[in-house]
Parts: sequence; structure tokens; C-alpha cells
Amino acid sequence: MKYRFPRILGIAVATAVLTALALRAASEVKPSPAPAWKLKDVDGKTVSSDEFRGKVVVLDFWATWCPPCRAEIPGYVELQKKYGADGLVVVGVSLDQGGPGVVKQFIASQKVDYQIVMGDDRIADAFGGVEMIPTTFIIDRSGIIRFRKVGLMPTAEFEAALRPILK
Repeated sequence: MKYRFPRILGIAVATAVLTALALRAASEVKPSPAPAWKLKDVDGKTVSSDEFRGKVVVLDFWATWCPPCRAEIPGYVELQKKYGADGLVVVGVSLDQGGPGVVKQFIASQKVDYQIVMGDDRIADAFGGVEMIPTTFIIDRSGIIRFRKVGLMPTAEFEAALRPILK
């Protein structure tokens, strides 16, 4: 009997390897205006980037099936609680193809308490293309992208990049 490598395991391994390679791919970026967007949340309500004017936005492109994405979520929940009063808003942009039902179930099971919207190729392209997930942007109060990271980053490291932008 020939053993077949389960596809999901192959995807998980590939994601972990790519994340390890991209771990230090975080960088300050040339400041540029963040694209405006309107996306639906998991309940079908339209959410717009305009709603977050004057806030510092952590915009995280992720998916429920992505192990590094899942690993970062508790850190984003923690940062939202810690800095929400200082004007921080975390927005997760789900790139799940299974639809909002899958994401809604995940949100409930993992107790994600920040805003989640359903993304698509259009928003990924507007942000310069999302070649790998997680890809996360920090957008300042003026709507300027100040930081971009690709891959998994420890919460403490990400917080160090976030703090000066919150001031």
C-alpha cells in the first residue's frame, strides 16, 4: 500500500516553512496612503476603512486554515485590549474561500473579539498583493501605512513596532 501525504498536512508544512523563511520579513515601509476599502463582515454588514479615521489600524490578512495566522490571533486580541483606549483598532481580513460561515465559527470558538471582514483579491491587490499570509499592516491615524510584516512575528516584537505609531 502506497502512503499518500495528506494534502492539508502538506499545506501546513509549506506554510510553516514559508513563515519561518519570512519571519524577519517585517519592515518599515516607505510611508504611503492606505487604500480605501469596503468589505462585508461575517454577518454581511458593510465595514469601511472610513470608519477607522483617526485610529491606528492593524490590518491583518489571514485565514482560518493558516497555522501562523492562528498563532498570532491571541496577541492581536491582547493588543486590542491593551491599546484600544489609545485608539488602536485591529481588523482581520479573512482570505478564507469557505465563506463567512467558516470564519464565524472560528471566531466564536477562538473568542476573537476584534473586527473581522471577508477579503478578496481586490483588497489584497490594493495593498500591493498579499503573497503570503499572515501579512499585516500598521496604518497610522492619518491613513498612512507605516509598517508591514509578512509571516509570523512574536507579539512583543510587533508591539515594539506598534508603540511609536500609537504615540
